[in-house]
Amino acid sequence: ADGELVQYHYGLKDLVTILFYIFIAIILHAVVQEYALDVILHLFSSQEGYVSNPRSLWENYPHVYLPFQVKFFYLCQLAYWLHALPELYFQKVRKEEIPRQLRCIALYLVHIAGAYLLNLTRLGLILLLLQYLAEFFFHMARLVYFTDENNEKLFNVWAVVFVVTRLFTLTLYILVIGFGLPRVESQAIDPERGNFFSFLFNNILFRMSVLLLVCLFQASVMWRFIHFQLRRWREYWNEQSSRKRAAAGAKQQAKPLKRDSGYHENGLVKAENGTSPRTKKLKSP
Repeated sequence: ADGELVQYHYGLKDLVTILFYIFIAIILHAVVQEYALDVILHLFSSQEGYVSNPRSLWENYPHVYLPFQVKFFYLCQLAYWLHALPELYFQKVRKEEIPRQLRCIALYLVHIAGAYLLNLTRLGLILLLLQYLAEFFFHMARLVYFTDENNEKLFNVWAVVFVVTRLFTLTLYILVIGFGLPRVESQAIDPERGNFFSFLFNNILFRMSVLLLVCLFQASVMWRFIHFQLRRWREYWNEQSSRKRAAAGAKQQAKPLKRDSGYHENGLVKAENGTSPRTKKLKSP
């Protein structure tokens, strides 16, 4: 009917839809790569108003039924990261890079599928928005660096954004899982309403385990980030010192060199061994 709000839930038909969008993502990814696709998809979260109203992240939990754009967003995300698996073969990624790529893909799939199946879609939208915001600056910094190797200002901007998004991510996890969800009234398992997982967050042991895993994961991410920054700064300063040494060497070579004039004897210039600097003429036999 006109004005009726249609909402959706997850089901087995999602697998067929995800498979379809896997092929769509392969085509799109070949055209625009990840530089524009991610940013466009993650704007859905701001349209839902979850950023301006943080209480909506846990109010009326579980959020079983979803608006069309939110469901479409999650299906596209699952399809996008699933398509990255066969893409490793088509792009002929180096063998030493495959474990890192698989680990990254697996982490995204676990987090996105977990938010989708545990009815934490609102929290998942905000967290993905923060994650891809940091990645957007990283991609832009790489593009600028490829055009001008001396321009690394955007890498510094990305570093600041990365740290801020990590802090916001950890804060949101603690706020929603540690303080927001415990205030929701306990609900028993109700398959008819699609309520399967809300009882988990009413268990304090489960909540503390989730928060502990989140803190450990964020700590490991920050450790790798700090290690990466230290290595980048070390390489930068080594490069700068090498350039200074090269410039100093070039200046030293540019100075005119004085020839050894030997010593003077009776007004004649003699070489160090006492012989005349003039070359002797060989007489023909």
